[in-house]
Parts: sequence; structure tokens; C-alpha cells
Amino acid sequence: MANARSATATRIPAGLKPGGVRSGDHPWKIRLVEHPKRTTSSHFRAAKTVVKKILAEMDDADLPYGPRPTASEGWQMHHGGSLWVKGQKGWRMYRARAGIEWSMQFCADPARVDRLRREAAELVEAFPLTLPGLVELGYEEAEALLRDKIRNADDVEAWTDSLFNACVPLSAGNHQGILPKVPGEHHYPWPIKGADFFRFEDFQLWVTLPDGSHGAVAPVDRRGSGDGHIRLLHVPEGSAAADTVAEAQDLQMMAVLPPNSSAALQAFAHQIEPGQRTASGPLAAAAMGRDRADRAPRRSRRGA
Repeated sequence: MANARSATATRIPAGLKPGGVRSGDHPWKIRLVEHPKRTTSSHFRAAKTVVKKILAEMDDADLPYGPRPTASEGWQMHHGGSLWVKGQKGWRMYRARAGIEWSMQFCADPARVDRLRREAAELVEAFPLTLPGLVELGYEEAEALLRDKIRNADDVEAWTDSLFNACVPLSAGNHQGILPKVPGEHHYPWPIKGADFFRFEDFQLWVTLPDGSHGAVAPVDRRGSGDGHIRLLHVPEGSAAADTVAEAQDLQMMAVLPPNSSAALQAFAHQIEPGQRTASGPLAAAAMGRDRADRAPRRSRRGA
């Protein structure tokens, strides 16, 4: 992490106005201790076993956060509020209003966790194939988990490590990764990280800023508008742009970079012609070709 002196000496990205350096008046200390040894509970083992069977049944296109990892890497299960249901077209995963991380169960109010249980039960009730499907796969505890009120810490533990909380399937990178390789959900804000799963493939969400830090950006207008400005949404603490982004949020304004900035050129690199010095302008021929292909009617599997 950069200190205040190095942060001011680093070049601010073009278009961002420095907001000064701020530091706290109250020093603080924190004690580092060894993490208590964590064992895999029987609840989590059962949940992982059944969700791996579910994932094996699903087509790649239906995976909630594809692509499917390699066999050597395997899935990692994130305690992110995984609500698995079975409909007429197979298994689907929805996400709960809140997911409970394993360590967060120790501050979890059973009454509030019970609300999550009731909401999950209401969703599953709308998919009557779910419980029979889970029993068929060997997860017979599902009905009791959804039915029985959560009253104490043991109940919270069972819910936390259950199929209905602990089994959001992610690749290692999308789970624990950090930039510059791939941003993981544990290290980047979900409202921004989530865009990785729905953004245009040819838009670069994460860019390298002039000071070497990595930021997340978004266009300021719809695709094909010709506007190459980008909004800087997130930067790490210590980035030269951090104060400006925070000040913009405080003032309910946007931190916007111009179309000729290095960040904008990275973000739109696959939407503009090679060698272009500005991100503004019409879509490149290759990008328009991808759009036409996406809009083309697809033959159904039945008619294929």
C-alpha cells in the first residue's frame, strides 16, 4: 500500500483533479493472531457433494458463473447465499438477499438468519421439483433445513454450511483472485465484480491506471453512442486516484476520464480500430460484426 508521500508524488491520471492528502489524527493498533484451525463440517461436505452432482448435470451455458473450471482446478464453493432450485428446464441458482460467510456466522442473529431461511423456503416452494430432485441426488436434509426454525448457534452453523448458502460455484480466480490476473469476489465490491458476468466481452472492465494501480470503469453512455468517456468506479486504497473517487462519491458526482486517456483506450480497445488515439467514435468493424452475430436468430436445439 502506498504511503501519503508516495501517493502525492505519483502522477494523477489525466482528467482527475487531485483532492489533497488526508490522514487520520488517531493512531491505532491491531493484534495479529493465528487463524483458528477450520474443519469442514458434515453440513458443508453434504452440500458440496450434491452441488457437484448438480453442476455435472448442467450444460456449460447454464452455469451461474461459468466457464467451467479445468479438472485440475475444480470448483470453489463460496458462502454467498446459493439458492438452488429445479425447474422444468433443470437446475438454476439464485442468490439470497444476503450470504453468510463462514466466519460471519459468529455474529449472526438466529432470528435474522431465520428470515433468510423463510425466504429460501418460499422460493423453493415455487419450484416443486426441487426437493424430490435433491433427495434423488442424496441431499435428504434439504426439507428439514427449509422447514425448521433457526433458533440457536447450531442451527445457524447448519444453515451457513448448507446448500442454500454455501454453494455459489466459482473458479479460483473469481473466488479469491486479485488483479492483475483476475478479480475475485472476496477482494472487490460485488456490485462491480458482478459486472464480469454480464458485461460485453469486448469491454474491458478492469484497467491499469498510470500509477500502476488497477481500477474498474464503466461507459457513460450506451454501446454505439460514440462517447468514449469512462467513469472510474473503483480504485484500491493507496491509488493516486483514490481521494478523487471518494470525493466524487461524497459530492454525488462522477469521476470521469476523457476518451484519450490510457484507461479509456484500454476499456474500449476491442471496440475501436487499432491505433486509434481516442475511444470516441463509431464501433470498429469487428465489434459491429459481433453485434450482428449476437442479434442473428438462433436455431433451437430441437430444430438443429
